[in-house]
Amino acid sequence: RKESSAASDVYKRQNMKGTIIRQVYARQVFSGRGHPAVEATVVTENGAVGTAQCTAGMSIGTHEIHFEYDGGTKWRGVGVMNAVHAVNEQIAPALLGMDATRQFEIDHTMINLGGPGAKLRLGGNAVGAVSAAVLKAASEALHIPLYQHIGGARAVTLPCAAFGAVTGSNRYSAGIAAATKPTYSFIAYDFPTFSEACYALWRVATRWDTFVQNRWGFKNSRQPSDFYTCTGFVCIPPGVVESDREIWDHMAEMIAQCGYEGKMGFQVDMAADTYYEKDTDTYFGLFNSIRRSRDEQIGMCEEMAREYPFVIMEDPLNENDFEGHAILAEKTGIQIVGDDLFSTNTERVLCGIRQKSCNTVLLKVNQIGTITESLEMIELANQCGYGVMPCSSRGESIDICDYSVGINATTIRESCFGTPANRFLQIERELGSRARFAGKRGLKGARFHSEKSGVSI
Repeated sequence: RKESSAASDVYKRQNMKGTIIRQVYARQVFSGRGHPAVEATVVTENGAVGTAQCTAGMSIGTHEIHFEYDGGTKWRGVGVMNAVHAVNEQIAPALLGMDATRQFEIDHTMINLGGPGAKLRLGGNAVGAVSAAVLKAASEALHIPLYQHIGGARAVTLPCAAFGAVTGSNRYSAGIAAATKPTYSFIAYDFPTFSEACYALWRVATRWDTFVQNRWGFKNSRQPSDFYTCTGFVCIPPGVVESDREIWDHMAEMIAQCGYEGKMGFQVDMAADTYYEKDTDTYFGLFNSIRRSRDEQIGMCEEMAREYPFVIMEDPLNENDFEGHAILAEKTGIQIVGDDLFSTNTERVLCGIRQKSCNTVLLKVNQIGTITESLEMIELANQCGYGVMPCSSRGESIDICDYSVGINATTIRESCFGTPANRFLQIERELGSRARFAGKRGLKGARFHSEKSGVSI
């Protein structure tokens, strides 16, 4: 036993040496959307390399962490060389010699670098890129999959995924910049495995593509567009439809034609704050050309959930309306997701939990800055019965798949086709009989729960 213990100690010391950070550097690269992003690379003593990007999203809430931009005219002011220099000149020297597996210590070293307000000085894009790169480097150094490094042996759940059907913001001449929202997606949930759910979505996607081309004259290539997870969105310009009801009717028809009623539904990201006029407390240009009051917007969302197979609504109201999101969570009985409302911020999530706002938090690590802070938010959400829904819109690429499985997320934004789906299918195969598809029980909301037991069915 002594010899065995001694050998174990030697292995631990060798392994510890291998995970020591020996190099950290960053550069400016193009994001999936084509604008500048911070890319950080972390190298450990045993040669493991972790590289991660951090970039801005299409819909950016006011409560998100500050990103450091260069300003001026070059890159239209959104160059990130200041953030790159912050990594290379300030963060890198502070992390050299630290153990990459000690994520908490590394993240807190960064967010306290030089005293309070470090993230503001360094930039959330600098800190976020390095934090994610450290996580990946540690995984590589330990020779284990990223999802296992995050969640250990309990990381076995594959989420309900979706494919993007429709996007576009200015359909009704509102004259606003609504960041290509709302986006509508088909989501498959009542299937035994992730693989079978993907097949069902593929059937609907091919039928939808044919319909779109015949009806509206658009052609989908099903190729990655503005970022990895949201592929195939059809952007509908003004004058094509009179109301989004026409879109919903056609989407429901596609599901019915494939025989998936009750097994597949709609997922919508409204980004309603981009349609919200604070001075008048109204929403304009969302769904149609009618201006709606707050109460009318809530009523509209209730009607959508009642008359159409919506199972997930994201950001249906403005980013500070905790009370309104609580009303919708209660009255619609479906999964109500807070993105701009929560901004992956533990304090805002706690505020929402106390008011019963939403029932799910959208996970965008780069909204808060570090992996550690995100994991703290996830722990709070899980303890209080809230779901966590990962989204790859901030440079995570297919790493979002490992994040999802690592935290046992039950739903995810899009991700059923292309490289994200391939990663999920690979994970499903690696897990073998341990793999679990979240399915219907993974959806939040009273509609998906048993009336008798109050537990998921």
